[in-house]
Amino acid sequence: MSRVIWIVLDSVGMGEAPDATDFGDEGSNTIGHIMEHYPDLKIDNLRSIGYGNIDGMVGVKPVDSPKGAYGRLRELSAGKDTTIGHWEMAGIHTPERFPTYPDGFPKDIIDTFIGKTGVPGILYNGVASGTTIINQLGDEMKATGKPIVYTSADSVFQIACDESIYPPEELYRMCRIAREILIGEHNVARVIARPYVHDGEKYVRTANRRDFSRKPDDYNMLNIIKDSGQSVYAVGKIEDIFAGVGITEAVHTKDNEDGMDKTLEALDKVKDGLIFTNLVEFDSTWGHRRDVEGYARGLERFDKRLGELIEKLGSYRGEYSADMIVITADHGCDPTFKGTDHTREYVPFLLYGNVVKAGVNLGTGNTFADSGATVLDFLSIKEKLAVGNSRYEEIKA
Repeated sequence: MSRVIWIVLDSVGMGEAPDATDFGDEGSNTIGHIMEHYPDLKIDNLRSIGYGNIDGMVGVKPVDSPKGAYGRLRELSAGKDTTIGHWEMAGIHTPERFPTYPDGFPKDIIDTFIGKTGVPGILYNGVASGTTIINQLGDEMKATGKPIVYTSADSVFQIACDESIYPPEELYRMCRIAREILIGEHNVARVIARPYVHDGEKYVRTANRRDFSRKPDDYNMLNIIKDSGQSVYAVGKIEDIFAGVGITEAVHTKDNEDGMDKTLEALDKVKDGLIFTNLVEFDSTWGHRRDVEGYARGLERFDKRLGELIEKLGSYRGEYSADMIVITADHGCDPTFKGTDHTREYVPFLLYGNVVKAGVNLGTGNTFADSGATVLDFLSIKEKLAVGNSRYEEIKA
């Protein structure tokens, strides 16, 4: 039996992509700029696999003898958001950008949303920072019962509500209605529920966020693994990103620590196939909020948990024919860069396990889908993705 433990470090990019200028992201480098501020960052487990040895890596010291295989991947699809990034990993190429709304959503969309949800109206309807807008409009939302609707540079329709006015399940109902409305030319990547509460001083988001994504193409890595009879165990917002497609079991998480807890727990129940984890705090808590120190400390905490994962996998030796860790990202979100949005960057491609050849430099892949193709090959699945090339023969020990 073989298993893949795939961890997506949400937004931990590693330097501007060749087409970064087209996205206004020339000069971005999420990990490189964090390392400028914290050159002594303790990420020894990542470094031991080959993180600092990746072509183009800035600020992370390489090691003499990496224990894993390492490279970087360029995004082929026309975007820099969570949905497009994850879908491309799974072999879905998105050549056209999802719709965005820099001037807010059209009146007919908003009117239909109000009519079908039964709310007394909405507040705002424009581009905003979520943590800022809930504090600007939180009192008015509580007084009027009007949900806050906003978007960002990404293809998202976000609904923020005070949990004391609209409990999470009621907010989720609104999101499902919005998802049904947003079709055709308005088929946004995600409708996002953003519940919050007042902590006595300010309004703060809770862990009850949910994403309601547009449905991906049926032919993708997750469905292929599931149809082969193997497990696809989703940790964090993976189930939401893929709208449940190709998932055999899922568990949601409240933060990165919980994500790693759930990943370690999954090792005791998932006997074959894929454990697919997204660690969202790098993006939502530190990247978008431009918290360089928080981002750095989050990387250090993840590195410690990675050590636990490696140690626990070692205890299974002999029980499984192969275990492979894959570590990637879905885009950048440079906390030192202008604005508060994602950044178009290369992402790391790290592979480690008892059947992975140590010290293999995979160079630069032309699509995130190389990771998904490699996973299928490792799991002895013959089907090929529409895009992406397997690198398994190069790393096979």
